[in-house]
Parts: sequence; structure tokens; C-alpha cells
Amino acid sequence: MSPVAALCLKEDNAAMATQPIADNLVSLEEYLSTCYEPDCEYDDGLIVERNVGEYDHSFLQTILGSMFTVNIDIWGVYGLTEQRIRIAPRKYRIPDVCVLRLDAPVDDILNLPPLIAIEILSPEDRWARVLIKASEYRDFGVENVWVIDPRRRKVFAATAGELREIEDGIFEVKGTPIRVQAGELFAKLDRMRARSRGV
Repeated sequence: MSPVAALCLKEDNAAMATQPIADNLVSLEEYLSTCYEPDCEYDDGLIVERNVGEYDHSFLQTILGSMFTVNIDIWGVYGLTEQRIRIAPRKYRIPDVCVLRLDAPVDDILNLPPLIAIEILSPEDRWARVLIKASEYRDFGVENVWVIDPRRRKVFAATAGELREIEDGIFEVKGTPIRVQAGELFAKLDRMRARSRGV
């Protein structure tokens, strides 16, 4: 098992009711031929569960995926949610949203780095795992790795070896017209929550 998988396993065992079990390693062939609900990641034989399904996470994932697709002609990109990416021969990750250029090759499982990989944190997510995933995306060649924390209303971008907070809350992609304001995303989330309470 890789050191990354061991660290995640240790953290998950301490924090999650349902955790990966290192004694039950799964072959790559079995992973690729099995349907998981929700889909799981794969790390050198280890099935890694993802924290999904809570309202804030789901709403922001939908808004972001839609935003990139609605701006397809202006930004020259489109968004995919929960798309498997093969970042190493025996490692598959599933960002909450990934963004592809229009001329990017289309495969059932992506084998090339997307332009952007976005992770939206759930309350159960552990910061150590987020840092590891961000680093893995960068090592794979993803130029823009964004992390959104809806609970704390903070956003981060991955740089070499770290996540730095974006103080003004504006995500941009150098050399493109792409501009995403986290404040607007959070405002939409607040409006939907208020509507559900009849405010």
C-alpha cells in the first residue's frame, strides 16, 4: 500500500463510521468493473470512499458544473461532475467538478489532466486528505486546483506543496476569461436555504 493510502486509511479509521479496509484489497479490474454508490476512488488496491450527499456540497457542485457549461462558448470549456480521472497506473481520483477545454480528448475515464479540478468540502472531510488530493492533482499536471469550504466560507487554490487561501474569493485561470466569484456562489446557496425556510 502506498504511503498516501496508509495515511488516509489511518485518518479514516479514526474519523469515519464506514472506512476503507486495508485487508480487503481490490484489483484494478474489479474496481473498474464495479458500480459504487456513490462512486469511490482507487489507490493501489484500496477503495477510498468519498464524502458526498449533503445539501451545501451538492448545490455548489451543481451550480459550478452548470456555470462552466453555460459559459461554454465564452470560456471555451465545459464542466463535468464526479468524473473518474486516472492520475497514475493504479490510482483513480474523482474531483467534485472537473473542467475541460473544448478540444480535450473525450474518454470514459480521463487519462489527461483537466484544466481545473475542484473539490468541495463536506463536514466529514479531513484537511490532510484534501492536501494530499490537491498535491496529487498538481503532480498529475492539473494547473488549477480549487478547494471550496462552504461551512467556513473560504476558498483555496493549490500551489506547489500547499493550499493558499484566496482572500478576495475570486478564482481565475491565467490566459482565459474564466472568473468565478465564490461570494456569488455562497449568496446563491444562502438564498436557496432561506427559501426552504420560507424566508
